[in-house]
This record gives sequence, structure tokens and C-alpha cells, in this order.
Amino acid sequence: MLRLENIALYQFKNYDQQQFGFNANVVGICGDNGLGKTNLLDTIYFLCFSKSYFTRSDASSVQHGKAGMRIEGNFVRNDAAEKVVCILRENNRKELQRNGEDYKKFSQHIGLFPAVMIAPDDVELIIGSSEIRRKFIDTLLSQLDPDYLAALIDYNKVLQQRNSFLKTSADRGYTDEALLEIFDEQLIKPGMLIFEKRTRFLNQFLPAIASSYNHIAGTSEKLLIEYYSPLRSGGFRELLQTYKQKDLLLQRTTIGIHKDDIEFTLGNETFRQVASQGQRKSLLFALKLAEFEELKAAKGFAPLLLLDDVFEKLDARRMQNLLHRVCVENEGQVFITDTHRPRLEAALSSLAVEYQIISLE
Repeated sequence: MLRLENIALYQFKNYDQQQFGFNANVVGICGDNGLGKTNLLDTIYFLCFSKSYFTRSDASSVQHGKAGMRIEGNFVRNDAAEKVVCILRENNRKELQRNGEDYKKFSQHIGLFPAVMIAPDDVELIIGSSEIRRKFIDTLLSQLDPDYLAALIDYNKVLQQRNSFLKTSADRGYTDEALLEIFDEQLIKPGMLIFEKRTRFLNQFLPAIASSYNHIAGTSEKLLIEYYSPLRSGGFRELLQTYKQKDLLLQRTTIGIHKDDIEFTLGNETFRQVASQGQRKSLLFALKLAEFEELKAAKGFAPLLLLDDVFEKLDARRMQNLLHRVCVENEGQVFITDTHRPRLEAALSSLAVEYQIISLE
């Protein structure tokens, strides 16, 4: 079991100093736009991942005009009390603690407090760039497999170094072939491990998404989901050699697992080109619920589920399907934001589950 009992915020986004207690498995958070509903969900996400769901910069999470911030949460995980504290100092130095002990590496925290966020702009997962879909897969696999996360960190570090080397080579008009070969070797090992782990995982994960999609949409449409990777067409070492001249010309690494993608096809056409708004939303929720189920199966307990403004994005039937799936069929803790308290209360009351409503004013 994973449950968040309370949180305390200090200078986090629009919150100066605030505390919240949670006494139910289903927590509704109501209030007008701009009062901090999304920020409250982001606080929970921050405690689970040591970073914001919405912004890349830690400094963006500090209250405007202030320096530094602190958030802490008291969890219960597998019947044991757990306290997580994240501090961003005035000099932008970040600290992460669990039960009073500082982490040497923040990556050691990932996966201990699994969580799934669904937010309005997440439709970009369907219609946006391949980078967004890779991030989705990486976030999930990093919570499931520490070796995957370590390889991903190594790969991205070497990729950045190799790209800097390619740019410097172009500026100098000279390429150190021996050094380039070293970068290639350092890229190949983590790259192949990531490719192999993605392949094994996605072979069983992608069919689950298609099944979940039909459940949410209430249809039996032919949805095909496939994993694309350039490494499927040849060995990584050979591909790096083949694309070397192109890399030198463009001053960046143009081949590798950082080009992987997930492709969706409806019928025989690209999903994002033919799908309606409702179909896109159904696929988004199918992706997120498949992530939820995978984490639950791997951890032995349901992850925290954070639903931001989902009532504005789904019709009543899809909304009820979703809420029944997450609130009734699962024993996890769910946080849902909405601007309309009567609508939220009506939806939760119809499920006959214990719930709590927090009103922001």
C-alpha cells in the first residue's frame, strides 16, 4: 500500500506556507483557476520524482519574488511510515531526504514512491513530438528498473559530450577520429541495454494499451501500436559508422535510441491524423492507465494517481469509465482537481467510495 497522509509547502509556486492532510483514498481538490489546484498535485509529484511534472527548471517552482523552497510529505508505504523532504536552497542547490537521510544520488529515490500524472496538455503524448513519448516510456521504465535509469543517465551524458565534440570539430575544421571512436563505444553499451529493455518491455506493454483504449472508448476499433527504433534495422556500431559523415555535417548525433518512437495507427492511417478529440483523449487515458497497471503489478501496490482537470477533457461516459477503473477497481490513492465542486461530488458520490473534498479559496 502507498498512501500520502499530509504535505507541507513553503514558498512552492503560489503557496507561501501551507499544510494539507489527506484522510481518504479519493481526494477531490476544488477551487477557481489560479488558486493552486495544479500546483498542489505538482507538489505530490515533486516528492515522488524530485522534480516538477510541468517545468524543467527547479527554480521555476519557487514562489515568485522569493528565494528557495521546501516541501515535505509523510507517506505510508507497505505499512511503514516514510517522510520525504525536498529543499531548494537560495543558491539553487537541491537536497532530497528520506527519513532524515540525504540521498547521494537522486536516482536512488525513483521508483520508491511511484506516481502517475494526467494533465490537460498531456494530449501532446498523442499528437506531439517523439521526445514526449520517449519521456513517457523512460519515466515508467525508470520507476521499474534501476539499471535502465542508470543506463539512461549514462547515455544522455555521453550523447551530450559527443554532440559537443561534433560541434567543436566543425568549428576547428578537424576531427579527432580516435576520440570520436571512444565516444561511440561509450554510447553503444548503454544504448544497446536501453534498446533491449525497451524492446522486451514494450512487446507486452503496447497490447495492454490497445485493450485499455477499447475499454475506455467503449469500442472495438482496430488500434495498432508499434515500437520504432533505428536499431531495429542494424547494429548500433554499424549505424554510427554509416551516419558519421551526416553527424559531422549537422554537428549532432543523428542516430541512436534517442530517435525511438511509439507509433499509433487506426485502421491503416496514422492515428493523430484521423482520430477525433474523443479518440485522442481515450488513447491518452489508455496510455496512462496502462502505466498505472504496470506499476501496480511490479510494486505490489497501486501508485498514486494525480488527475488534473480531467472533467474538462472527457465526456460523462468516458469520465465514469475512468473513475470506476481508478477509484473502485483499484485500492490506490487518487487526487482529482476540478473547478466545479458539485460536479466532482456528484461523480464521486455515484461511485459509492469514501472521499474527501479540499476547497481552495
